[in-house]
Amino acid sequence: MTDFTFTCTGVRADPYAAGPTLVFRLRITASEETRVHALALRCQIRIEPARRGYGTTEAEGLTDLFGERSRWGSALQPVQFAQIPVMVPAFTGTTETDVVVPCTYDLEIAASRYLNTLTDGEVPLLMLFSGTAFTGSGGFRAEPVPWDLEAPFRMPVAVWQEMIDQHFPGCGWIRLPRCTMNALLEFRSRHALPSWEATVQALLDTAGTTAVQPPDRGFADAGLAGLAERTAQ
Repeated sequence: MTDFTFTCTGVRADPYAAGPTLVFRLRITASEETRVHALALRCQIRIEPARRGYGTTEAEGLTDLFGERSRWGSALQPVQFAQIPVMVPAFTGTTETDVVVPCTYDLEIAASRYLNTLTDGEVPLLMLFSGTAFTGSGGFRAEPVPWDLEAPFRMPVAVWQEMIDQHFPGCGWIRLPRCTMNALLEFRSRHALPSWEATVQALLDTAGTTAVQPPDRGFADAGLAGLAERTAQ
């Protein structure tokens, strides 16, 4: 059996992806300069929330996920982030490859809600691997990649924020049932409102609630502000 070692060396937001996408850089080492013809991997990525501390604001934002802070000794359980297939081409000894992870800003998803709550610092991740390795110097043999192989990694919160800002600059995202969307569309058309932001603001005005503007995260530039408006629509 070949011994494999996996190490995550970095992560970046992909600025050219059609949707929010993180690209993790993975280093793979095979024992004793073994010739590896290919690796068919399954990579599971989990968030390990118990491996970092939280400020007061973050703790309040995480109440829906984990309950009150007094319960966190047992409530901070791992959160599933992604499960990705990875095909690694032939190498001998050591190689590096990208693990491309499509993401969602749907705040109904536990991982997205957790990440959206964090303001700074790092996200403690654990990457777990399994799959099949095709090895051998004269021909090849198939052997399993053991389930116990893993690679911890601490992703900067700023990378997640950068990725979201690339696709949803200055905006949030809400998933609604189709019947509710139809009712909102009818309300918007009836009142000739120019955007979804204006539609929601009109409803807030009716309820006597004022929307609080978020702190500026770099949208002084008029072009980005316009992009934010188009996204909101």
